[in-house]
Amino acid sequence: MRPPRDFFKPLAAGAPAPLHEIPVRPSRVIHFFPPQLEKVVAKLPEVVSTVDILLGNLEDAIPMADKEAARQGFINVAKNLTMGDTQLWTRVNSLDSPWFLEDVTRIVSEVGDKVDVIMIPKVEGPEDIHYVDRLLAQLEARANVKRPILVHALLETARGVASVEEICGASPRMQGLSLGPADLAANRRMKTTRVGGGHPDYIVRQDPDSNNPDAPRSVFQQDLWHYTLARMVDACVMHGILPFYGPFGDIKDVVACEDQFRNAYLLGCVGAWSLHPVQIEIAKRVFSPRAEDVAQAQRVIDAMGNGTGAIMLDGKMEDDASVKQCHVVVQLARQLAARDPQLASLYGF
Repeated sequence: MRPPRDFFKPLAAGAPAPLHEIPVRPSRVIHFFPPQLEKVVAKLPEVVSTVDILLGNLEDAIPMADKEAARQGFINVAKNLTMGDTQLWTRVNSLDSPWFLEDVTRIVSEVGDKVDVIMIPKVEGPEDIHYVDRLLAQLEARANVKRPILVHALLETARGVASVEEICGASPRMQGLSLGPADLAANRRMKTTRVGGGHPDYIVRQDPDSNNPDAPRSVFQQDLWHYTLARMVDACVMHGILPFYGPFGDIKDVVACEDQFRNAYLLGCVGAWSLHPVQIEIAKRVFSPRAEDVAQAQRVIDAMGNGTGAIMLDGKMEDDASVKQCHVVVQLARQLAARDPQLASLYGF
C-alpha cells in the first residue's frame, strides 16, 4: 500500500495526475454493445443520446474467434462516434486471459483520450488494481493522454467480495464496482443458473398456525444478492466511488428486472447494466427519483429551515437526519435534470 502522501502521485513520468474525487455524472444505465457486429454499431448514433454510459464489451459474450474484431470495432467506435454527454466505457478481457494486455495497450495508445472508464472483470484483490493502475499510467504517458482513465471493477468471485474494501481503496483511479452475479454464483458454487435476480427456491416460509397446523403456509421469495450488494455499497461509499447493479439476464421478464433494479436503487446503487434496449428505459426510470419523492423531499428541506432540530410534518417527525436523506434525493434529481430536460420539467426545476 502506498503511503498517503504518495497516493495521488502519478505512477509513471509524464502520466496525468490522479483525480482527488471521482466525478459524479448521470450513470443510471450502462448499455453494453458487441463492437464486432456492424449492424449493432450502425445503430449506435441513435442509442448514444438515450443512455448515460455506452460500453463496448470485449469479454464475456464475445466468442474467442471475434476477440480481435471486437477490440478493433471498439477502437473504431471511439474514433468516430460523437458521444455528447454520454460516457464511453469498455470492458476488457480478464487479467488472466491472452487478450487483456493487447486490449489495454491498443485502446489507451489509439483512443485513450476518448475513453472514460475501463471495466476490469473478475477482480480478486487490490493487487489486480495495482497492476492495472501502473500499466495505465505507463501507457497514458507514452500516448500523451491528458486525463487519467478510470477503472471500474467487477465483483465476480468470493475472494473479490471478501476483499471488497481493499479493492475500492486500491487506487485513485477506482470509479466504482458492479456486481457480477453469474460468475460469482459459479465461483461460490451457488445452485442457480440464473443471471441475477431471485430464485423461487430461496424462500422464507410462514410459521404453521398453532390452531390449524395443516393450513397452507405463505412463502416469501428472498433476494440471493442482498448481502453482497449491501456490502459492496458500503465499501464504495466508504471510498467515495460508485456502486452499480450488474446484469439481469431474463430479458423478457421486465417486471422482475424493474424490481431488482429498484432494490439496488433503494440500497444506494447509482445505476445498472442494460443488456438489451428494453432494459434502458427500465434503468433510467428506476434510478431517477419519482417526482412525488422529489417534491416531498424538497418540502421537508423547506420546512426544516436551517436543517437542525426537529419538527412534525403530516404527523411524522422530521429532524437533521431526515434532511440529509432528503438532500440525497433532491441532489440526484438536480444532477439528472441538468442533462434531461424532460426530467427537469417533471421535477419542476
